[in-house]
Amino acid sequence: MTGRAWGVLFVLCGAIFLEGIDVAMLNVAMPAIREDLDLPTGTLQWVMSAYVLGYGGFMLLGGRAADLFGRRRMFVLWLVVFLLFSGLGGLATEGWMLIVARFVTGIAAAFMTPAGLSIITTGFPEGPQRNKALLVYAGTAAGGFSIGLVVGGLLSAIDWRWVFFAPVILSFGILVAALAPIPASPRPDRTGQGVDLAGAVTVTAGILLLVFGVERATHAPARWTVVTIGAALLLFLAFVVIERASTSPLVRLGIFRSGSLVRANVSGLLFAAGFFGFQFIAVLYLQELRGWSPLQTSLALIVIGVDAVLSPLLTPRLVARFGNARVIVVGLFVASLSYALFLPLAADWTYAAMFPGLLLLGVAFSLVYGPLTIVATDKIAEEEQGVAGGLLYTSFQFGAALGLSAVAAVNVAATDGTSPAALLDGYRAALVVPLAAALIAAAVSASGLRTRRAGVPGSPIGGPGAVPAGSGAPGGVEQPAGLGS
Repeated sequence: MTGRAWGVLFVLCGAIFLEGIDVAMLNVAMPAIREDLDLPTGTLQWVMSAYVLGYGGFMLLGGRAADLFGRRRMFVLWLVVFLLFSGLGGLATEGWMLIVARFVTGIAAAFMTPAGLSIITTGFPEGPQRNKALLVYAGTAAGGFSIGLVVGGLLSAIDWRWVFFAPVILSFGILVAALAPIPASPRPDRTGQGVDLAGAVTVTAGILLLVFGVERATHAPARWTVVTIGAALLLFLAFVVIERASTSPLVRLGIFRSGSLVRANVSGLLFAAGFFGFQFIAVLYLQELRGWSPLQTSLALIVIGVDAVLSPLLTPRLVARFGNARVIVVGLFVASLSYALFLPLAADWTYAAMFPGLLLLGVAFSLVYGPLTIVATDKIAEEEQGVAGGLLYTSFQFGAALGLSAVAAVNVAATDGTSPAALLDGYRAALVVPLAAALIAAAVSASGLRTRRAGVPGSPIGGPGAVPAGSGAPGGVEQPAGLGS
C-alpha cells in the first residue's frame, strides 16, 4: 500500500477507535452519572438507548448519503457533529440534555461509520490489500472498545464528564489528520439519482420503532411492545413498496440477491446479540453478585481485547489460507464454546475459572468481525458500498439491542428473589441466550460453504481459488478507486 493509503487507513482507524471507546467508556460511567444527576432508572436507561436509536435508526440513510453526496464529505461533516455533541453531553446538567446529546451523537456515528468503511472498500483493490485494511480496521474497533472499558473506569473515578470530553479531544485530532490524507473529490454524479425521501423517512422510522420496541420490551407492557413492533413492520412493508416503485431507490432491493451479503448480515446480527448480551450478564454477575468495582470489572473483561492484536496479525493469514467463510464459521463455534463454558457459573468462581471463556470470546471476535465486514461488502458495486456498510452496521446495532433485551427478559423471568442463589439462577438462564444466538449464526454461515464449493472454491476474497484482483474476471478489480470518492 502507498503512503497515502496508509494515511487514509490510519485516520479511518482513528474514527472507528473513537466510536468504540466512546460507547465503552459510557458503559462504565453510568453509575457515576446516575449519582451526580440523580437520574431514575428509566432515564438512565435512555442515556444508553438514545445512542443505539440514533445509530441503528439512521445507519442505512447514512450509508446511502455517503454514496450520493461523497464519502469524504460525509465523513468529515459528521465527525464535526460527533465532536460538538459529545462535548455538549459533558456539559449536561439534566437527564434530558444528556439523552438529546447522545441521540444526536448516535446519528453522527450512523453517518460517519459507513462513510469511513466505504472509503476503505472503494479505495483499496479487492483482494489481499482490502482484506488487510479491513482486518486492521476491525481490530482497531475492538481495541477501542477494550481500552474504553479501562479508560472509562479511570475517568469516572475523576469526573464522569471526562468520558464525554475525552472523545472531543480525540475527534479533533482525527479531524485535523483527516484533512490531509483523504483527498477531496468532485461531488458524485447523481444524474438520475434523486434523493429517495419517502424511502428514507419510511425505513428510518421503521428501524427507530423496531429498535425502540426491542429496547423497551422488558420495561413496557406486552401490548405496547406488540403495537410498536407491528407499526415498524408496516413501515418496512411500505418501504418495500416505495423502493419497488422508485427510479432511484434508497436501497436497491436487488442487493439482497447476494447470498453472502444476506448471510453476513444475519450472522452479524446474531453475533452482536450474543456478544452484547453476554457482556451485560457478565457485568451484572461481577458487580451485583461479586461486588467488584467498575474498574475491577473493566480490567477483568479487557482480555476480550486480545482481538485487537489477533485481527491484524493472525486473521489475515487464516483468511488467506482458508477463506472468509470458513474462518467466520470457526469463529462462531469458538464463541459458542466460550458461552458454554460460562453455563455452570458459580458464586465463588475465581478469575482463573473465567479467563478461558473470556479469552476464547476475544479470539472469536477476531475471527468473525473483520471477515464478516469483508463478505458483506464483497462483489457489491462501488456506488452501493455505503449502503452495504450501512446494512451491516444496522444489523450489528439491532443485534445488540435484541441481545440486551432478550437476556434482560430471561434474567428477570428466571430470578426469584434477591438472594445470591436467586441471582445466580437468573444469570445462568440468561447465558443460554448468547449461546443459542452464536449456534444459530454458525448454522447460517455454514449454509454458505456448500454454495461456495459449488462455485469458486474458497473465499471470494483472498481464499484458495479466489479470483485474483485485476484478472479481468467478474469481480476482479484492476486498480483502486479514488480514496476520496
